[in-house]
Amino acid sequence: MPSPDSLKRAKIMSIANQKGGVGKTTTTINLAAALAETGSRVLLIDLDPQGNASTGLGIDHKKRQVTTYDLLVGDATPGDAIQVTDIENLLVIPATTDLSSADIELISNEKRSFLLHDALRQLSMDSYQLDYILIDCPPSLNILTVNAMVASDSVIVPLQSEFFALEGLSQLMLTIREVRQSANKNLRIEGIVLTMYDRRNNLSQQVETDARENLGGLVFDTLIPRNVRLSEAPSFAMPVLSYDTNSSGAEAYRNLAAEIRKKERKPLRKVS
Repeated sequence: MPSPDSLKRAKIMSIANQKGGVGKTTTTINLAAALAETGSRVLLIDLDPQGNASTGLGIDHKKRQVTTYDLLVGDATPGDAIQVTDIENLLVIPATTDLSSADIELISNEKRSFLLHDALRQLSMDSYQLDYILIDCPPSLNILTVNAMVASDSVIVPLQSEFFALEGLSQLMLTIREVRQSANKNLRIEGIVLTMYDRRNNLSQQVETDARENLGGLVFDTLIPRNVRLSEAPSFAMPVLSYDTNSSGAEAYRNLAAEIRKKERKPLRKVS
């Protein structure tokens, strides 16, 4: 039986958008690091076959012997897969390209949408005393993303500050709504975060205006800037908070973490 204490302790958030290049993995890595910096115990689950979140946290491919793929197919427990990172309070379950075959391999499993949900509610999770679990989803609405949403309390949606940013968002909202109706009635949208924002660019300002007019309070106050340090940090296999702790990108993710922690005192919004 799952432990009630462990289920209440860790808040599980998926970071999802079926569009690629919106800052999804960057947001997952740096939000996890920012939450860990506050003293929270954080687990990042890399559910993207590209494995970029694992790379961005310094997990070499040779060290990815047990991964999220093994967790989903039942060959491993979370305890087998969890690795420490160089960031204090931040743990990771890495990913490899093995995940790319998950759709086909899990198709015959009747509980295929609940595999991650069940894995994260094993008794072995208690010992980690986690405050947050962040799941980096692939840039598609496939069985991996559905697994993440079924396992999660809420979804964070990175939205790039560019033309057509809001296009495609309706499909993501529909998927969240379907998951709520069929598998996870408590799933909520934690918030939508505007990424790659350039205050000097009229287009960025227009996207922000449109997003706030259409989505209201779902949009975080924090804006993630287009920042060179944010772009450079992954090539050094570290979050921007470690790479350049005083950069505008690092400060933005600290603000986002603070905003999320503050929102925990308020009820999360339902998807209408």
